[in-house]
Amino acid sequence: MSTKGKSEGADQAPAFDESLGRLEEIVSELEGGGLGLEESLARYKEGVSLLEGCRSTLTAFRAQVEELRPDGGASPIADPDVDDEPADGIDAPF
Repeated sequence: MSTKGKSEGADQAPAFDESLGRLEEIVSELEGGGLGLEESLARYKEGVSLLEGCRSTLTAFRAQVEELRPDGGASPIADPDVDDEPADGIDAPF
């Protein structure tokens, strides 16, 4: 019995968390405004690369979750950016 599958899954989460943490550091540094132009550009490029990696990882994780769902991913997962509640806060009776 191999433990390779477990170690690969364990390696992915810290890599994502580390990338996200570094991305947050970069955003803080850029928002602070204390960096020179060249250093700001270097941080920005690093941030873009980290962001692409994080998005790719999230896409792969989402596909795994959809495969594990009872309906096999046939129905879409709710998008957290979409507000399904009515604007007036009152639920429709139907």
